[in-house]
Amino acid sequence: MLPTFFIWFFSLLIFNFSPKTIAFTIGNQSDYLTLLKFKKFISNDPHRILDSWNGSIHFCNWYGITCNTMHQRVTELKLPGYKLHGSLSSHAANLTFLRHVNLADNKFSGKIPQELGQLLQLQELYLSNNSFSGEIPTNLTNCFNLKYLSLSGNNLIGKIPIEIGSLQKLQELNVGRNSLIGGVPPFIGNLSVLTTLSISRNNLEGDIPQEICRLKHLTKIALGLNKLSGTVPSCLYNMSSLAIFSSAANQIDGSLPPNMFNSLPNLKVFEIGVNQFSGLMPTSVANASTLRKLDISSNHFVGQVPNLGRLQYLWRLNLELNNFGENSTKDLIFLKSLTNCSKLQVCSISHNNFGGSLPNLAGNLSIQLSQLYLGSNQIYGQIPSELGNLNSLISLTMENNRFEGTIPDSFWKFQKIQVLDLSGNQLSGHIPGFIGNFSQMYYLSLAHNMLGGNIPPSFGNCHNLHHLNLSKNNFRGTIPLEVFSISSLSNSLDLSQNSLSGNLSVEVGRLKNINKLDFSENNLSGEIPITIDQCKSLEYLFLQGNSFHQIIPSSLAYIRGLRYLDMSRNQLSGSIPNILQNISRLEHLNVSFNMLDGEVPKEGVFRNASRLAVFGNNKLCGGISDLHLPPCPFKHNTHLIVVIVSVVAFIIMTMLILAIYYLMRKRNKKPSSDSPIIDQLAMVSYQDLYQATDGFSSRNLIGSGGFGSVYKGNLMSEDKVIAVKVLDLEKNGAHKSFITECNALKNIRHRNLVKILTCCSSIDYKGQEFKALVFEYMKNGSLENWLHSRMMNVEQPRALDLNQRLNIIIDVASALHYLHRECEQLVLHCDLKPSNVLIDEDNVAHVSDFGIARLVSSADGISPKETSTIGIKGTVGYAPPEYGMGSEVSTHGDMYSFGMLILEMITGRRPTDEMFLDGQNLHLYVENSFPNNVMQILDPHIVPREEEAAIEDRSKKNLISLIHKSLVSLFRIGLACSVESPTQRMNILDVTRELNMIRKVFLAGVHPRQ
Repeated sequence: MLPTFFIWFFSLLIFNFSPKTIAFTIGNQSDYLTLLKFKKFISNDPHRILDSWNGSIHFCNWYGITCNTMHQRVTELKLPGYKLHGSLSSHAANLTFLRHVNLADNKFSGKIPQELGQLLQLQELYLSNNSFSGEIPTNLTNCFNLKYLSLSGNNLIGKIPIEIGSLQKLQELNVGRNSLIGGVPPFIGNLSVLTTLSISRNNLEGDIPQEICRLKHLTKIALGLNKLSGTVPSCLYNMSSLAIFSSAANQIDGSLPPNMFNSLPNLKVFEIGVNQFSGLMPTSVANASTLRKLDISSNHFVGQVPNLGRLQYLWRLNLELNNFGENSTKDLIFLKSLTNCSKLQVCSISHNNFGGSLPNLAGNLSIQLSQLYLGSNQIYGQIPSELGNLNSLISLTMENNRFEGTIPDSFWKFQKIQVLDLSGNQLSGHIPGFIGNFSQMYYLSLAHNMLGGNIPPSFGNCHNLHHLNLSKNNFRGTIPLEVFSISSLSNSLDLSQNSLSGNLSVEVGRLKNINKLDFSENNLSGEIPITIDQCKSLEYLFLQGNSFHQIIPSSLAYIRGLRYLDMSRNQLSGSIPNILQNISRLEHLNVSFNMLDGEVPKEGVFRNASRLAVFGNNKLCGGISDLHLPPCPFKHNTHLIVVIVSVVAFIIMTMLILAIYYLMRKRNKKPSSDSPIIDQLAMVSYQDLYQATDGFSSRNLIGSGGFGSVYKGNLMSEDKVIAVKVLDLEKNGAHKSFITECNALKNIRHRNLVKILTCCSSIDYKGQEFKALVFEYMKNGSLENWLHSRMMNVEQPRALDLNQRLNIIIDVASALHYLHRECEQLVLHCDLKPSNVLIDEDNVAHVSDFGIARLVSSADGISPKETSTIGIKGTVGYAPPEYGMGSEVSTHGDMYSFGMLILEMITGRRPTDEMFLDGQNLHLYVENSFPNNVMQILDPHIVPREEEAAIEDRSKKNLISLIHKSLVSLFRIGLACSVESPTQRMNILDVTRELNMIRKVFLAGVHPRQ
């Protein structure tokens, strides 16, 4: 018999506890402890979504947890997109009732636990877009109820496990964007209910197996960006359920069956670009009425393009880089059918063999068409004026054809155009002046035509132009100064092989961000302007084949990034400046066929004869032996040299004594540092400002700061919209702030600094002291509003894309470069932050608010104590840590603020974000994700989130890769500028150079046809 105690215990269980209560005491306790162990493996929870996971509420009410109502057991664990760091605990296998797991878009790392195979009720497992490593767990195949398995976007290796073939209920398999090897496994054919197969962007090889023909329910198959070869199984062309087929960027060959599209009634996307397909384009494509995207680019297709007029949903057509056409007049007949495709947005037929003239009906293509690429064909005749009807075009390329005649006047309608390439044709006439109205254009090439006349000054209105190529034409006259005012030019200015005359203006120095200048093969004369050294980002300079005379300017040595310099075939005289050997990056120097004399240097680029050309200068001597120049004559008259040196030394000593005497007298007369030096600024009355701002009405208030408020106004006397900064003189330091800002701004001028117009020091209507500064009004407000408009209740939130943010960062860097390196007296801003960066109507950034700036005379760039004006040293979060420990302000401090500004612009998070607690800060937040996971901390408004699709379009892949590389580079600069040690921070010279290189690579990658 049972002991009395056990009889009593079981009686208690039977009569006092329901089955539900018993389950809670056993199963529920296990789930509760398992979830706590899951949480323990999370090392960082930036959104604090796991804060609710505590004993204060039942675990079924924890965030991301769902339980069934009967047993109170966990059935769903869904925490996608919260940037959770850590590893996936193997204890999750104890949640035996679990059916749905979604941990996608986080930062989990380590291996996927084999123990997950114990979740026998599991139906969905989404672990995509993390950093899981190792192989795909074979034990997952024990989850025989699994319907959806997504492991894409990780670092998984090895082969696709054969065991997956046993998951008979699997409907979706997505293992794309990993590093898997092997081939497409034949056992895939066993997954009889599979609808989605995505294995793209891996390292898979071999043929596409015939067993895939068993998948009768397949709607989407993505095989792109692997190393697959062989032919496509013919059964795939008869799979009526198929909606998406992508095998782009492989090595697949063969031809397309003529009737294939008749058997694919649901096909929406067909992508086979960058393969080895050949033969004709199937005429049955005319029946693919549901097709939206057709990309067969970069193959070996031949013949004519069939009728496409029934593809009413088609929005992207890419036929480029094939052998379509026969250079005949009938090649472009298919364009007539394309006019029926009213949703067409992107069309490329470039790099084929299309001939004939471009029909006028091309102007009847879709009004939604934004990109049209016709380049590198055999198209001839005049450009039809009807093409101007396509006024939604952003990109139009017609390069390397045989177009003739003039540029159509109807092109003035292209007000949205950003890329226009008409190079390599036979166009004649003048450049139409309306091109200056293309305010959004950043790439223009009219090179290699027969255009003539003068270069129109209206180019100066193209404020966003990065690349301008007018080479190999018949342009005459001088280079208009307006061209040098296009401060946005950063990629290239190429005016070579024309008939331009006159001097090269000193205004060329205004192109501070330009990478390449080519003025070669013209009739330019005069001196090479010394101001060219202000082109700090210049790498390639071509001046050969002109009539430049006088000496080679030594200032060229200050272009530290110069790599290629050609001054050959001019009339230059004098010696080669020794200082040129200090240009460490110079790879090629050509000064041949001039009238140079004297000794050739021996260091730097002059040490390698293969990188140097000096022939045709009969009076040169010395240099390295490989140049085979005669030795320089030895000068014997040492007595004359001694006399000359003595006289020069005496003159220098006399001048030094006079200079010291002058400086001592000037120091004794130096005004007090507390006196405003504002005599050079024209004053405006209080009454004028009062009327301009409607009595400083709150309706005109556009911002408030530490020392006052800023109002928008209309200065009637000048008919000019202005910004008025009114100082609150009751605040400590406001008076000194007024003086400091006047002194800082009165003598500095730069396109990226806010321009002070005037000031006011008067008495207001109440008899109280009044001080205000008047600036140019910036229509687009501050960078702060652009970055955080949704948090600031702005009525119309705005967003900046990556290109715009990159331009703003470069604008701010240019301003800092000017303040730190180019001013007569070094200026420290001391309070760089988004609210002090203003954006004008052309989206050019201007640094403002110099109320606590320092004017520094010391060579080390550190402000000595006696020059301090105000005790404030910046804003919390942007001021460097050393300021808080009593260190004096310095250029290192400004670079720290600049680094934090970059990180804020890319992440969208302020340095004072409430998520930064317990020693965490913006720098560490970025550093923890750098470089592999930077896309996870990105401000979502920079790049729209790409759909989790299986269509691996080559151009999209390249763009995403380019964006990622650009962001990594920007993050790296932001981190390097905001390190804790001041002396280890990047300096503004290196920052400016690297930023311009990032922009150059980014623009070249976004528009590879350039």
